[in-house]
Amino acid sequence: MNGTAGQEGETAEEEEEEDQPLSLSWPESNRKRFTYLLIMPIVLPLWLTLPDVRKTSSKKFFPVTFLGAICWIAGFSYLMVWWAHQVGETIGITEEIMGLTILAAGTSIPDLITSVIVARKGLGDMAVSSSVGSNIFDITVGLPFPWLMWSMLRGFIPVQVSSNGLFCAIVLLFLMLLFVIISIAACKWRMSKLLGFIMFMLYFVFLVVSVMLEDRVITCPVSV
Repeated sequence: MNGTAGQEGETAEEEEEEDQPLSLSWPESNRKRFTYLLIMPIVLPLWLTLPDVRKTSSKKFFPVTFLGAICWIAGFSYLMVWWAHQVGETIGITEEIMGLTILAAGTSIPDLITSVIVARKGLGDMAVSSSVGSNIFDITVGLPFPWLMWSMLRGFIPVQVSSNGLFCAIVLLFLMLLFVIISIAACKWRMSKLLGFIMFMLYFVFLVVSVMLEDRVITCPVSV
């Protein structure tokens, strides 16, 4: 009982610390100081431009924080894609492979962090739903919206999308989704180490097959 009460007390303290407004005071431990200096170039502009709604006096400015956060995400995303493209050109990696590996991992880190946070709070259903819903949002909104804006600015000219083995990659993606559902059902709808290992293996298979399709090691019978 005492151990359980102690764990609940630590969890409550962690939640209180997370809900506190951001402080830029110099940390006490060396590890926190290293992290402080590492993330300062990102945190400082956000602290200067976005009202911290955890402060009582700034709660009414939540629309400004929400819209400003979206603008910052757009800016960071542009820089990430630009830098990844330059790195790929420098070391001789195609854009498709960079998108399947570096950019895919970079854009999934925020989803990973949010899923871990809600899972630690006991909201496993929300974590799983977030991982699935974010990908659906990317496909149905994240891709069409920029294409629509690009087309509108150029007199509704269609956007040409071409990739080696694109059709087979889409079919493979649907198969991966089917295997994911089967794997979760086989593990009795519980998050376990076995399920995690299966997920890693499915991603590895998808990555290898997709790269082989892009490099024409495997020829897709349907070309687009």
